[in-house]
Amino acid sequence: MMAYIEVDKRDEIRTNSDRFKRFLKRTFSLELFIGLGHTFYQMIKKNNTHTFLYPLEKMEVDRRYRGVHNLMRMLESGSDRCIGCGLCAKICVSNCIDMDTYLDESERKVVGNYSINLGRCVYCGLCADVCPEIAIVHGGEYELASEQRAYYAFRDDLLTKSVREQSEFEGYGSLPKDADERVKLTPTAYIEVE
Repeated sequence: MMAYIEVDKRDEIRTNSDRFKRFLKRTFSLELFIGLGHTFYQMIKKNNTHTFLYPLEKMEVDRRYRGVHNLMRMLESGSDRCIGCGLCAKICVSNCIDMDTYLDESERKVVGNYSINLGRCVYCGLCADVCPEIAIVHGGEYELASEQRAYYAFRDDLLTKSVREQSEFEGYGSLPKDADERVKLTPTAYIEVE
Protein backbone atom coordinates (compact mmCIF):
# COMPACT_ATOMS: atom_id res chain seq x y z
CA MET A 1 0.00 0.00 0.00
CA MET A 2 1.26 3.49 -0.95
CA ALA A 3 1.74 6.13 1.73
CA TYR A 4 0.73 9.70 1.07
CA ILE A 5 3.00 12.58 2.04
CA GLU A 6 1.38 15.77 3.24
CA VAL A 7 3.03 18.61 1.35
CA ASP A 8 1.13 21.69 2.51
CA LYS A 9 1.49 21.71 6.25
CA ARG A 10 0.19 25.00 7.65
CA ASP A 11 0.17 26.09 11.21
CA GLU A 12 -3.10 25.54 12.95
CA ILE A 13 -5.09 28.57 13.97
CA ARG A 14 -5.89 28.31 17.66
CA THR A 15 -6.41 31.86 18.87
CA ASN A 16 -7.63 35.13 17.45
CA SER A 17 -4.11 36.55 17.56
CA ASP A 18 -2.94 33.70 15.29
CA ARG A 19 -5.79 34.53 12.92
CA PHE A 20 -4.83 38.24 12.91
CA LYS A 21 -1.16 37.42 12.24
CA ARG A 22 -2.18 35.23 9.28
CA PHE A 23 -4.36 38.08 7.95
CA LEU A 24 -1.47 40.56 8.16
CA LYS A 25 0.93 38.13 6.52
CA ARG A 26 -1.41 37.43 3.61
CA THR A 27 -2.60 41.01 3.11
CA PHE A 28 0.62 42.98 3.38
CA SER A 29 3.08 40.82 1.50
CA LEU A 30 6.25 42.11 -0.14
CA GLU A 31 4.88 41.57 -3.66
CA LEU A 32 2.01 43.97 -2.98
CA PHE A 33 4.35 46.81 -2.07
CA ILE A 34 6.60 46.13 -5.04
CA GLY A 35 3.59 46.38 -7.39
CA LEU A 36 2.26 49.51 -5.70
CA GLY A 37 5.71 51.11 -5.85
CA HIS A 38 5.99 50.42 -9.58
CA THR A 39 2.51 51.83 -10.19
CA PHE A 40 3.26 54.95 -8.18
CA TYR A 41 6.54 55.45 -10.04
CA GLN A 42 4.72 55.27 -13.40
CA MET A 43 2.16 57.81 -12.17
CA ILE A 44 4.68 60.47 -11.15
CA LYS A 45 7.03 59.97 -14.09
CA LYS A 46 6.28 62.85 -16.46
CA ASN A 47 8.13 61.98 -19.67
CA ASN A 48 6.73 58.47 -20.17
CA THR A 49 3.02 58.65 -20.79
CA HIS A 50 1.04 55.70 -22.11
CA THR A 51 -1.97 57.65 -23.33
CA PHE A 52 -2.58 59.82 -26.39
CA LEU A 53 -4.68 62.91 -26.78
CA TYR A 54 -6.40 61.07 -29.61
CA PRO A 55 -7.78 63.61 -32.01
CA LEU A 56 -4.66 65.74 -31.67
CA GLU A 57 -2.06 62.97 -31.50
CA LYS A 58 -2.04 59.96 -33.79
CA MET A 59 -0.66 56.57 -32.87
CA GLU A 60 2.45 55.51 -34.75
CA VAL A 61 1.88 52.12 -36.33
CA ASP A 62 4.49 49.60 -37.38
CA ARG A 63 5.61 49.43 -41.03
CA ARG A 64 4.09 45.96 -41.28
CA TYR A 65 0.64 47.16 -40.17
CA ARG A 66 -2.06 46.17 -42.67
CA GLY A 67 -4.28 49.21 -42.89
CA VAL A 68 -6.22 50.80 -45.74
CA HIS A 69 -4.73 49.97 -49.15
CA ASN A 70 -2.63 52.39 -51.17
CA LEU A 71 -2.20 52.20 -54.93
CA MET A 72 1.36 53.19 -55.74
CA ARG A 73 2.67 55.30 -58.64
CA MET A 74 6.01 55.27 -60.42
CA LEU A 75 8.35 57.94 -59.18
CA GLU A 76 9.77 58.85 -62.60
CA SER A 77 6.64 59.16 -64.71
CA GLY A 78 3.90 59.48 -62.10
CA SER A 79 1.79 56.86 -63.85
CA ASP A 80 0.13 54.00 -62.00
CA ARG A 81 2.18 50.92 -61.26
CA CYS A 82 -0.82 48.65 -61.78
CA ILE A 83 -0.59 46.72 -65.07
CA GLY A 84 -4.09 45.24 -64.81
CA CYS A 85 -3.06 41.61 -64.38
CA GLY A 86 -5.97 40.98 -61.98
CA LEU A 87 -4.04 38.71 -59.61
CA CYS A 88 -5.16 40.73 -56.60
CA ALA A 89 -8.82 40.35 -57.55
CA LYS A 90 -8.38 36.62 -58.15
CA ILE A 91 -6.67 35.88 -54.85
CA CYS A 92 -8.93 38.08 -52.71
CA VAL A 93 -10.73 35.78 -50.25
CA SER A 94 -13.58 38.22 -49.61
CA ASN A 95 -14.11 39.26 -53.26
CA CYS A 96 -13.87 42.94 -52.42
CA ILE A 97 -11.56 44.03 -55.27
CA ASP A 98 -13.14 45.04 -58.56
CA MET A 99 -11.03 45.91 -61.59
CA ASP A 100 -12.08 47.01 -65.07
CA THR A 101 -9.46 46.98 -67.83
CA TYR A 102 -9.54 47.93 -71.50
CA LEU A 103 -7.12 48.31 -74.41
CA ASP A 104 -6.14 51.83 -75.45
CA GLU A 105 -5.17 53.11 -78.93
CA SER A 106 -1.72 51.55 -78.78
CA GLU A 107 -3.17 48.14 -77.78
CA ARG A 108 -1.87 48.41 -74.22
CA LYS A 109 -3.93 47.27 -71.27
CA VAL A 110 -5.14 50.17 -69.14
CA VAL A 111 -6.90 49.97 -65.79
CA GLY A 112 -10.08 52.00 -66.04
CA ASN A 113 -11.58 51.40 -62.60
CA TYR A 114 -9.95 49.87 -59.54
CA SER A 115 -12.10 49.76 -56.43
CA ILE A 116 -11.85 48.02 -53.09
CA ASN A 117 -14.92 47.61 -50.91
CA LEU A 118 -13.33 48.26 -47.51
CA GLY A 119 -16.50 47.14 -45.77
CA ARG A 120 -15.91 43.59 -46.97
CA CYS A 121 -12.09 43.55 -46.83
CA VAL A 122 -10.54 41.39 -44.12
CA TYR A 123 -7.09 43.03 -44.48
CA CYS A 124 -5.35 39.69 -44.96
CA GLY A 125 -2.58 41.14 -47.17
CA LEU A 126 -2.81 38.52 -49.92
CA CYS A 127 -3.42 41.16 -52.58
CA ALA A 128 -0.24 43.02 -51.64
CA ASP A 129 1.78 39.80 -51.48
CA VAL A 130 0.76 38.57 -54.94
CA CYS A 131 1.18 41.87 -56.84
CA PRO A 132 4.15 41.53 -59.24
CA GLU A 133 4.61 45.29 -59.66
CA ILE A 134 4.19 46.27 -55.98
CA ALA A 135 1.28 48.43 -57.09
CA ILE A 136 -0.93 47.75 -54.06
CA VAL A 137 0.42 48.01 -50.54
CA HIS A 138 -1.13 48.37 -47.13
CA GLY A 139 -0.86 51.81 -45.63
CA GLY A 140 -0.86 53.02 -42.06
CA GLU A 141 -4.41 54.38 -42.02
CA TYR A 142 -6.33 52.91 -39.10
CA GLU A 143 -9.24 55.31 -38.75
CA LEU A 144 -12.22 53.84 -40.58
CA ALA A 145 -14.91 55.70 -38.66
CA SER A 146 -17.36 58.14 -40.15
CA GLU A 147 -18.90 61.18 -38.55
CA GLN A 148 -22.10 61.08 -40.58
CA ARG A 149 -24.99 59.07 -39.30
CA ALA A 150 -26.29 58.06 -42.73
CA TYR A 151 -23.20 55.86 -43.28
CA TYR A 152 -24.45 53.50 -40.61
CA ALA A 153 -27.43 51.19 -40.75
CA PHE A 154 -29.23 49.16 -38.16
CA ARG A 155 -29.06 45.37 -38.28
CA ASP A 156 -32.74 45.01 -39.20
CA ASP A 157 -32.25 47.40 -42.12
CA LEU A 158 -29.28 45.41 -43.41
CA LEU A 159 -31.06 42.06 -43.37
CA THR A 160 -33.03 41.35 -46.52
CA LYS A 161 -35.93 38.99 -46.84
CA SER A 162 -34.71 37.39 -50.05
CA VAL A 163 -31.27 36.96 -51.60
CA ARG A 164 -32.57 38.47 -54.86
CA GLU A 165 -33.38 41.73 -53.06
CA GLN A 166 -29.81 42.25 -51.83
CA SER A 167 -27.67 45.01 -53.27
CA GLU A 168 -23.99 45.81 -52.81
CA PHE A 169 -22.83 48.94 -51.03
CA GLU A 170 -21.37 51.18 -53.74
CA GLY A 171 -18.07 51.64 -51.94
CA TYR A 172 -16.43 53.26 -48.97
CA GLY A 173 -17.35 56.90 -48.66
CA SER A 174 -20.46 56.78 -50.83
CA LEU A 175 -23.99 56.94 -49.52
CA PRO A 176 -26.53 54.26 -50.39
CA LYS A 177 -29.47 55.33 -52.54
CA ASP A 178 -31.95 55.11 -49.66
CA ALA A 179 -29.79 56.96 -47.11
CA ASP A 180 -32.50 59.49 -46.28
CA GLU A 181 -35.03 56.78 -45.44
CA ARG A 182 -32.53 54.90 -43.27
CA VAL A 183 -31.86 57.78 -40.87
CA LYS A 184 -33.54 57.02 -37.56
CA LEU A 185 -34.66 59.67 -35.11
CA THR A 186 -32.88 59.82 -31.78
CA PRO A 187 -34.96 59.41 -28.61
CA THR A 188 -34.70 63.15 -27.92
CA ALA A 189 -36.49 63.90 -31.19
CA TYR A 190 -39.74 62.63 -29.69
CA ILE A 191 -39.65 65.03 -26.74
CA GLU A 192 -42.22 67.76 -27.19
CA VAL A 193 -40.93 71.21 -26.35
CA GLU A 194 -43.51 73.54 -24.87
